[in-house]
Amino acid sequence: MLEKKWIQQIQAGDQASFRQFYDAYAGAAIRTASAITRNREMAKDAVQETFIRVFRQIGSYNPELPFDPWFYRILTNECLRLMKKEVAKLELADIEDNPSLSEESFDQLSDLYDVIQSLDDIHRIPLILKYVKGFSEKEIAEILGLNQNTVKSRLFKGRKKLHEQLQPNEEEGEFQ
Repeated sequence: MLEKKWIQQIQAGDQASFRQFYDAYAGAAIRTASAITRNREMAKDAVQETFIRVFRQIGSYNPELPFDPWFYRILTNECLRLMKKEVAKLELADIEDNPSLSEESFDQLSDLYDVIQSLDDIHRIPLILKYVKGFSEKEIAEILGLNQNTVKSRLFKGRKKLHEQLQPNEEEGEFQ
């Protein structure tokens, strides 16, 4: 219930409470944004913009509703906005000569994480929100602005794609 106290104090204009809130949420927000954007620098920008938006819009937050879906909806939207902006830049440049995507390294992450990252955004982002952040299907639907059945379908298809991508490795005996 510390979260509700922070929100009330932030809504009252208490900057120290906003700092405590930032310290508590920033790490998880960076990890989630990195997973969504596949780019650490873009993730940092998304998180920074998210906290600015939260600070500016905290007055419109309804404290009767859970806070995390509201926060992560802003974060996810910011990630998607920056990714769209980056795609527009890449379309103008020669993609093969642009090292910005290939230089980003996730060497410390597991093979499964790499496989998840290889999925398309419509399946990857719901999987991250479900299995990395632990959101329910209803919360994911709220965060992404989708119908709950659409989220269920995307999770199902995402899990199926993961299975298909992992299956050849299992047949080759890599997991034995």
